[in-house]
Amino acid sequence: MGPPRSKKRRPTFRSLLKTSGVKLENKMKNRQMKQQNIAKKQRKEQKKLRAAVKDAVIRTPHPLETYRKRPEEEQDEEFLESLPTDMMEEDDMQQMTAMARHASFITRDLSSDGPVHGAKKRSSEVVRGYEKVPRKMRRTEEKEVIHLLPIKDQRGVVPQSIERVVTKQPEEEEEEEEAADEPEFENEPEDSSALTAEQREQLRVHKINERKLCIARLGSAVVSDPYSNIKRVKELRGMLMESDPSVAVTVRKLVMVSLMEIFKDVAPTYRIRPLTPEEKASKVKKDTQQLRDFEEGLVSQYKFYLEDLEQTIKDWKQTKKKRSQAVGFQSYLGLAQVAIRCLCELLLALPHFNFHNNIIVVLVPLMNDSVKQVSGMCCDAFRKLFQQDKEGGASLATVRVISGLVKSLGFNVRPELLRTLLSLRIKEVQMKKDIEDTAPKKKFMNNKEKRKNLSRMQRKWKKAEEKLEKELMEAEASESKEKKIKLHTETLNIVFLIYFRILKKAQKSVLLPAVLEGLANFAHLINLEFFDDLLNVLQNLVQSGGLTSQESLHCIQTVFTILSGQGEVLNIDPLTFYSQLYRMLMRLHAGVPNDDIIIVLRCLDAMLTRRRKHVSLQRAMAFVKRLSVLSLHVLPNASVGVLAASRAAVHAFPKCDFLLDNEVQGSGFYLPELDEPEHCNAQNTALWELHTLQRHYHPVVRRMALHLAHGAPSDGSASLGVELSRRSPVELFNLYSVKDMTFNPPVAPPGSKKKDRFVFGAMLLDAELQRRAEKVLAVPEETELDFTTAH
Repeated sequence: MGPPRSKKRRPTFRSLLKTSGVKLENKMKNRQMKQQNIAKKQRKEQKKLRAAVKDAVIRTPHPLETYRKRPEEEQDEEFLESLPTDMMEEDDMQQMTAMARHASFITRDLSSDGPVHGAKKRSSEVVRGYEKVPRKMRRTEEKEVIHLLPIKDQRGVVPQSIERVVTKQPEEEEEEEEAADEPEFENEPEDSSALTAEQREQLRVHKINERKLCIARLGSAVVSDPYSNIKRVKELRGMLMESDPSVAVTVRKLVMVSLMEIFKDVAPTYRIRPLTPEEKASKVKKDTQQLRDFEEGLVSQYKFYLEDLEQTIKDWKQTKKKRSQAVGFQSYLGLAQVAIRCLCELLLALPHFNFHNNIIVVLVPLMNDSVKQVSGMCCDAFRKLFQQDKEGGASLATVRVISGLVKSLGFNVRPELLRTLLSLRIKEVQMKKDIEDTAPKKKFMNNKEKRKNLSRMQRKWKKAEEKLEKELMEAEASESKEKKIKLHTETLNIVFLIYFRILKKAQKSVLLPAVLEGLANFAHLINLEFFDDLLNVLQNLVQSGGLTSQESLHCIQTVFTILSGQGEVLNIDPLTFYSQLYRMLMRLHAGVPNDDIIIVLRCLDAMLTRRRKHVSLQRAMAFVKRLSVLSLHVLPNASVGVLAASRAAVHAFPKCDFLLDNEVQGSGFYLPELDEPEHCNAQNTALWELHTLQRHYHPVVRRMALHLAHGAPSDGSASLGVELSRRSPVELFNLYSVKDMTFNPPVAPPGSKKKDRFVFGAMLLDAELQRRAEKVLAVPEETELDFTTAH
């Protein structure tokens, strides 16, 4: 029998493939060691170069310096001179003579034992070494280690690898050459006093044109190929530090606007997230790596650009010493306005991109700025942001910052800051009572129910189906209604928190009108738990008498908007607010600023039309009578709106046609001065104002008055057309507005009536009368009248 077989098995091919992990580690180590060696060599060469330059500077010849001798040395010299020379030995004299023959005897320290010309040799060696240093850094060839499949011999598994020289692409070399050959703007000091004003202006225009060409070249390169030329943004951003005082302000403004347009064109439609360490270490394709480099460079340059804009605004706000000598104090306002405009454009154009919340934090405090142009610019930008924000994330972030600003400043902010909240696109929120109703109707099974009711295959299909639905939602990027409602609910809670704080702590501030207007706008979205407290606060404000007419109207509108929505379940009769509005109707402004009429029309719609089941007939007739009186005094568009509101009240209360008869309904007589609609006996009067309005100069007012005088019929000759009957009072008020000093439709001018005049050529039928007339007309004008003569 042969020798026993070895129990050790030969490695299979599959086990040899397990060395791929070792290969990757070796490859990474070799690459790192290579980079470290190259960097080490470059540092050594740079160190040698700096040492050579330093030695060359130090070795420059200096004039000899004489030093004053100390008193002891002077005494020793005098003593030696007083000694006779014959006392010195011959050997000493020969040594002194030999030392005197050396050229460096005077400048050399006698105590040293070194060679005389050693310093010269050292300096020559330094110069020789300086000449050997190359003028440019030597480019070391980059080598890449390629790992091959391992082999096996008697020693075991032997890894194999070869080195390959990495050749640079010609495009990268061209870019480096272009970057090296780029001309830099040198700020050469020129004697401006020697130039005339015209020459200085021409020089300034020439410099500005050069900068414009440079900006255009860099900007077009980035926009044409952003993936390859994103580094040019850094060069363009460097021009924000322009130091030439004659063109610094203009160039900085041009660069700000140019960079803003570049980022608007180049930025993707998604948010760029930072890469994880695992993603950075993984090996990807060339296109993927190029995309990663582009995204990383774009985010970093965008961040630096925003920081530059913020710093420009801070320099303007700070009244201390200016930062740059090239820009004066007067020019910082113009630079800050351009920076703010750029931030506003980016706020609206890139709401999905990185650092959007940072832009909001910078711009919100500027809404309260003392400069009207700056605050107006920021307020307009946030109004547009609220209107175009469909999802609600940007609106929520803005409202949070506004709430913090109002609280930190102690409610000492401008009313325009709060009026921007009226542009929020909030139509639906999640009420507490509707949480169960808004829950998804589809009932999802938990794991226990799945195991009980579904088989193993059905559970696998269910899991795959849910995963597919999730991927489809992410691919379509569709808005989730539940998420949208949740964001809107949180936003509205913060808005009401701002309003309630002001109502509680700052009722006498200038913010009260804006708060009441906002409550009236969002009153239909308030939760029921706040109704009682809010109604009590508003009632106290109205009864205090310290509010203006517009503020009181906003309070009334808020109350009836609440009661006509979710407040219908509450058994409340707001008679106080009815009496307040009835009292205010005759005190409204009848001139051009008639914006209060719009609030009155909305209140009447909520008080009479929507709550017709809770309003008595006496109250409705009193309002119809007072509205007809009001229509005589206001502008034509307000008369059309008021008559349309009266028409809606007549349709809601058909028994109001008693006001069209002359017969008295009941006892008593009408009391127009009484401000209580329930006790003024409006059923004992008539709408005689409609006959006067039928002779109004505006054709639509005449048509509406005729329509009401006939009982507001829906058909017949006195009925209204479709263009009038289907519009609300507020729409009719805006349609026939006279803000532009024009009538819609145009009013026909009055006809001319010629009067009969006596003509000299006319003959009368009576001859005697004709003779007397001719005699009177023939009397000369200069004849003096004699009153003493008796006829």
